[in-house]
Amino acid sequence: MRKGRHTLLLYLTCLGWLLATLFPFYWLFSLSLKTAKQAFTDPPLFLFTPTFQHYRDLFVNTEFPRFLGNSILVALGTVACSLGVGVPAAYAFSRWAFRGRSVALAWILMMRMVPGMTYVIPFFIIYRGLGLLDTRLGLIILYTIFNLALTVWSMHTFFDEMPRSLEEAAYVDGASIAQAFWRIVLPLTAPGLIATAVLCFLFSWNEFLFALVITRNASRTAPLAIVNFMAEEGTEWGRVASGAILILIPVLLFSALVRRYLVKGLLAGAVKG
Repeated sequence: MRKGRHTLLLYLTCLGWLLATLFPFYWLFSLSLKTAKQAFTDPPLFLFTPTFQHYRDLFVNTEFPRFLGNSILVALGTVACSLGVGVPAAYAFSRWAFRGRSVALAWILMMRMVPGMTYVIPFFIIYRGLGLLDTRLGLIILYTIFNLALTVWSMHTFFDEMPRSLEEAAYVDGASIAQAFWRIVLPLTAPGLIATAVLCFLFSWNEFLFALVITRNASRTAPLAIVNFMAEEGTEWGRVASGAILILIPVLLFSALVRRYLVKGLLAGAVKG
């Protein structure tokens, strides 16, 4: 009986945590389906006739689709550049001992330790001189710089845990360093690679501060577009809620597609033996 009570208490605790976690998402989604009058009724309406007018307004009467496309292009471009530069760099740090390796790794990590606000003005001045203000390329370069620390350090750990005997066997069979890296190392570190890609995607997808300073209108991202619905005349809560739901959907889909590899990548190295 005591074990049954403990199990029941555990289930109730998990259920309470689940409700507390999901209720804000439910409220946001229901707000996106309510009219302006229904959204502010007291007491709140839990049963109502849903309307998709706010979603139609976003795609017909605003530039939100273009801003959402900017976010997708910038996020995917950042992931590609971060992995393309960071993964080979992490492999080099893991496999070759050279003077100053620890110092270089520490300097790379410093990019994520310093608050982002510190870099805003220097990057703005540099971008203005290079003509990269309000460009998607400028955002991709900026996000890649900050994602490199995450990529190098996370993948460096995965490469360290992989036995070098696999690569040495490939060298004996005549494979080059590049061939061993592409055909043996990368496939075996796929969970870590996917976990790192997801984290890089989330950082660039949700980033707000640098996009606020660096962009104007041409390369504005979706998080900034939602802020435009909040003005002194009033906040268009229906558009805010529907825009937030649309921003959530790619993240949920992306995470759901790779969740099996994501869990493996995040837990890799947690248990040894």
